[in-house]
Amino acid sequence: MTHQTGIHATTELKDFFAKARNGSVRLIKIVIEDEQLVLGAYKELSRRWDKDYDSFVLPLLDELQPCYILYRLDTQNAQGYEWLFISWSPDNSPVRLKMLYAATRATVKKEFGGGHVKDELFGTVKEDISLSGYQKHVSSYSAPAPLTAAEQELQQIRINEVKTEISVESKHQTLQGLAFPLQPEAQQAIQLLKQKKINYIQLKLDLERETIDLVHTNATEIADLPKRIPQDSARYHFFLYKHSHEGDYLESVVFIYSMPGYKCSIKERMLYSSCKSRLLDSVEQDFCLEIAKKNTLPVLSTTHGFDIPLVTLQDFTSSAHHPEARLLAEKWSDAELKARSKTHICVHRLIGKDAIEHHNDFKVWYKGSKPLEGRLGKFCH
Repeated sequence: MTHQTGIHATTELKDFFAKARNGSVRLIKIVIEDEQLVLGAYKELSRRWDKDYDSFVLPLLDELQPCYILYRLDTQNAQGYEWLFISWSPDNSPVRLKMLYAATRATVKKEFGGGHVKDELFGTVKEDISLSGYQKHVSSYSAPAPLTAAEQELQQIRINEVKTEISVESKHQTLQGLAFPLQPEAQQAIQLLKQKKINYIQLKLDLERETIDLVHTNATEIADLPKRIPQDSARYHFFLYKHSHEGDYLESVVFIYSMPGYKCSIKERMLYSSCKSRLLDSVEQDFCLEIAKKNTLPVLSTTHGFDIPLVTLQDFTSSAHHPEARLLAEKWSDAELKARSKTHICVHRLIGKDAIEHHNDFKVWYKGSKPLEGRLGKFCH
């Protein structure tokens, strides 16, 4: 509450406040005498505010007597010069005086004009009131609030998530996904695939070292592809698909991303999914290896493994590369499709170099060895 002690400024002090606000006074010391606020001392302007500070303020501090000091800064606001309001309450002063000065502080600020006060400083020892003490006060006031141990740990995790190092071997995070560096053996294999000296590459993520490692480059025929897909771990595959279409001989690089569903941990599934588009960017941009063409199917995503041998994979891949080719199909009921939902292949089309779009109208199911095109949107995960 205002005026809790009933103490007010004398007329002389109010007049001096009005004079000081015009800018000719550097310091005003106010004390309580006979239950009134009176002028204790003042200092005229001399040098810059920080140059005058210690020599003006510190000598006026009594070891036993509290006081108020208004110190004029060199900055201005809409009402005029800005002031620092100092409350001095030494440890050795009587408790009654400490309480009296504490209860009257709001009155002093109101009598002078609160709009002129930029900052407030309280001290019980001279080090608190000195220029260095005030500068520390300003620094701590502008610093972020202290964090709990849990908040500090969370902050460090966030810093580590986006921290990057500029080097060939570093991993980095971008808007397009997370990129793990390709190990030298994997880089060499991609070069050999580009030169068509090999026709198959299998890559895996090392989740501990956060790298992309080469598994093998065994020669692979189209019929061998299902055997290359691990049943218990995710993989990236690059396959040089050699085929003829309408009399033309074609060689297209197909990228296959295999994921055996819930046999992999959530972390593994998330990392493989996040690294996929960045790996394709690197292969196309850094190694200049073109992955298929505009009308091809460069990405296959498999889930739940292969419960039925894909003896018709060649027909499927050809249809994927050339959508105008007709798929052999028969109609199943929704119940039959849902019952067979443990084994399926979902098809994705690569759009440009950054985005992968789910191709909802081209999902193929297998009954025996026959591919089927049907209404699978609500069953294909």
